[in-house]
Amino acid sequence: MRLHRLEIAAFGPFSGTEVIDFDALSDAGLFLIQGRTGAGKTSVLDAVCFALYGQVPGVRNAVKGLRSDHAPPGAGPRVVLETTIRGRRLRLSRSPAWERPKLRGSGTTTEHAKVVVEEFEHGGWTGLTTRLDEAGDLVTRMLGMTAVQFCQVALLPQGEFAGFLRAGADERRKVLERLFAAEVFAQVEKWLADRRAATGREAAELGARAVSISDRICETTGAAPPREPRPAVPAPRRGEPAVEPFAEVEALTAWAAELAGGQEDVRAVVEELRAGVAAALRTAREELEEARALADRRRRRADALARRDALAGRAREKSELASRLDAAARADRVVPLVRDVQARYGEAGRARRWAEETRSEAAALLPPKAPQDVLAKAERDRRDEVAALEGRRAAAARLRQVGREREALAAELARLEPEDARNRAALADLPARVEGRRAELDEARIAAAGRSGAAAAVRDAGRRLDAARRRDEVEHRLAGAEAAYRTAVDAAQDARQRVLDLRQARLDGMAAVLAEELADGEPCRVCGSTVHPAPVTSLALIPTEEQVERAQAEADEAQDVRERAGTAAGELRTERDKLLEIAGEADGDALAADLAEAEAALAAAEARAAEAERLEAALHRDERELDRVRSAQEETGRALTENRTHDRELAAEQARLSAELDEARGGDPTLEARIARLAGEADRIAAAVEAARAYGRAGEELAAARAKAAQEAEEQGFRTPEEVLEAALPDEEQGVLRDRIRRLDDEEAEVRALLGDPELVAAAAAPAPDLPALEAAVAAADAAHTGAANAADRARHRCERLAELRADLAAAVGAWRPAAGRHEVAERVAGLASGKHAANRHAMSLSAYVLAARLEQVVAAANERLHRMSGGRYALVHTTDRAAGDRTKGAGGLGLRVADSWTGLTRDPVTLSGGESFITSLALALGLADVVTAEAGGTEIGTLFVDEGFGTLDEETLDEVMDVLDGLRDGGRAVGIVSHVAELRARIPAQLRVTKDRAGSTAAVVV
Repeated sequence: MRLHRLEIAAFGPFSGTEVIDFDALSDAGLFLIQGRTGAGKTSVLDAVCFALYGQVPGVRNAVKGLRSDHAPPGAGPRVVLETTIRGRRLRLSRSPAWERPKLRGSGTTTEHAKVVVEEFEHGGWTGLTTRLDEAGDLVTRMLGMTAVQFCQVALLPQGEFAGFLRAGADERRKVLERLFAAEVFAQVEKWLADRRAATGREAAELGARAVSISDRICETTGAAPPREPRPAVPAPRRGEPAVEPFAEVEALTAWAAELAGGQEDVRAVVEELRAGVAAALRTAREELEEARALADRRRRRADALARRDALAGRAREKSELASRLDAAARADRVVPLVRDVQARYGEAGRARRWAEETRSEAAALLPPKAPQDVLAKAERDRRDEVAALEGRRAAAARLRQVGREREALAAELARLEPEDARNRAALADLPARVEGRRAELDEARIAAAGRSGAAAAVRDAGRRLDAARRRDEVEHRLAGAEAAYRTAVDAAQDARQRVLDLRQARLDGMAAVLAEELADGEPCRVCGSTVHPAPVTSLALIPTEEQVERAQAEADEAQDVRERAGTAAGELRTERDKLLEIAGEADGDALAADLAEAEAALAAAEARAAEAERLEAALHRDERELDRVRSAQEETGRALTENRTHDRELAAEQARLSAELDEARGGDPTLEARIARLAGEADRIAAAVEAARAYGRAGEELAAARAKAAQEAEEQGFRTPEEVLEAALPDEEQGVLRDRIRRLDDEEAEVRALLGDPELVAAAAAPAPDLPALEAAVAAADAAHTGAANAADRARHRCERLAELRADLAAAVGAWRPAAGRHEVAERVAGLASGKHAANRHAMSLSAYVLAARLEQVVAAANERLHRMSGGRYALVHTTDRAAGDRTKGAGGLGLRVADSWTGLTRDPVTLSGGESFITSLALALGLADVVTAEAGGTEIGTLFVDEGFGTLDEETLDEVMDVLDGLRDGGRAVGIVSHVAELRARIPAQLRVTKDRAGSTAAVVV
């Protein structure tokens, strides 16, 4: 990477725009950035870093305000850097966020950060990106290093490496972690620690599960737990679970097996006891059952005798029930016929009444006592006439529809005729109004056509007026600037003349000075002779070298003031000439009058343009209204003609249909009334015919039913229908009687069977058993059996439960063993990676080990330069020993010592003097830059800055350091030294001078 050009505007201490030509400085190879304290030397480096990465180095990045406090309120901060990276010429323009005054009103508004990245291709600049994130990624990718790495490699920071040299391992580790990609190794350490914790939790959970199963075994068997007393176990690490001791978990299976053997012995004894008690219980129960069976047989014999005596007294009841059931069975055959006679008698009466009613209703329509054939013919005549009149219903419906259509047409004509009149009146007025509107619009458009010319005239007049006012102001300032320039020229000439006078006076008195320094016997520094025959003497005051240098500095300062004054006057003169080209010599009042006249003309043109827009809208409305009225008038006229023609056609049809319907309805008021009357008469006649026929059928059916019922009653032994009904019983009552008879028969048969049973006869002859004594013996045997059975069940349950728990325990221990093994491996590896395991002899963590290897490379690169700068006396030594102040365990391996070849001993860097610390830290910084550059892919840093305190060095050491820095120029690299040491100004002719004053700092390249 090589810098070409840097432009700084309103950034840091620079209030104006400063342009730094790094190409001119780089041609010299070694250049100096010099200036007074606080002038802004380091701010130049900040601008370079900000242009590349959008941030400034170190703690200064925490300060959000990068805009210059000396800049005018509206001037925005900006940095433009042209550089070549990997053969590509780039231009990066960045602006930080800043608060600018609002364009309207008071207060400020935030301008966000901006960036533009361009590349020089094919003779012109081509844009690459304007996004902040893309610009940062592009620079990081091309340079191969982050902003932190770039600041350590290209901008060797003031004082940071002296602190790095004296720092403890913790602080040194933080710096190295920022520069080298050691995150992956720290992540490996964290992953191993997490793995150790995870396997510890897994082993603890599985061991706890096995112990929990052993606790359930203790609850089941009542045995004591196997871990009393518990062996000592080391305390777990913070954040990790406690892990059960290996020996304790392993011993659980043997302990459970021992308990299972004891429980099986107990189970065998209890089972033998339960078998003996069960045999005694069976014997007692058998004796009790036999006694109860004998007592039951004796009771059944006595009950049978009692029931036999009771059945003998119910024989008459059984006979009466059988007689009643026989009569009900014979009546069941006749009752349906009697019921049928009763039903038909009722139907005959209803048919007679219906015939009488319908005959009386049709009496007015027919002659009295007319036969049924006459009635049927009268019905047919009326129905034929109704069928003929039904065809006239459509004509009546059409007549009503025609009436409604004529009413609708009358209403539509009443609406259309006034509307047609209104349209005709509008058509008489609208055409003339549209033509008037069109003429007014043409006049307004012609008047508004000069609006663009009037606007151009206003802009031109305003520009000339602004230029005239600015011209007057610039002329006033130019007069003051020219006066200041003349004063500065006089002062610079006077100062230069004073320097020349002092130098001439010193030259004139140089022989006298040399003569004063001569001593007898010592050689002359001019001719080398030891004889001094005639030394020159002078009575004039000879200026000292310090006086000459002070006068030269004053002359340089006066020359700088002269150049700045000349530049300011030239800029004002150029600006005045440009303003004269715009405004000429015209007076401001005359230009203001021209502007007012142009603005009035523009306002008139704009008013006519607004009027033209209004007239155009009105014309469009009138034209649309005219088209609408014409269309409406045509449509209304066509509708009137069609409606009148249709009304005449409907009137003719209405007259024809009315005549036809008058003829059809006869004497009735309407056609519907005649149809309804004839249909009603036909229905009444038909009802009379049907009622007469039904009455005849009902009489015949009643006579037949009476004859059949009388014949059946006689066959079943009944004299009258009333006797049949008295003997009849419902099915439910008959069922009840049959059930009573059947139960009596069943009970008689059962009593006979019991009295004839040999077992009951023998039981009645045997003595009665002693049941209470036998029941007491069974209860005692049952209690003994229950106790033995419960004990046996408990023993069996314990054995079965113990077998299940032993299987669970074996599975739990089997699952715990590999987890415990994994935890042992994870704990060992994590301890080795963290430096906290005994096998890690250096007590170094993995990331510290990697950083220690990097530090060895840095020390090797630094010693190449430290050997030259210290005259071969000092060399840095990397040590893995932990220092006394290193608090973090596992952070060893980052120690630094200084080997002194004069004493043959190594010592702590804090014992070095200020100058020794400077050259050692500078060598360390250069070595670190080489290592970081190599890791970043070998990106060549073509421009390198060293921002260190050279004021602590003596003349001889400064020579050594300058030789080393001169060596950095190999391969065309440019080295910039940031310092205000006067000795360096004399040694390095190529300089970037940064000057500060109350209005802000400025920068100038002097080669």
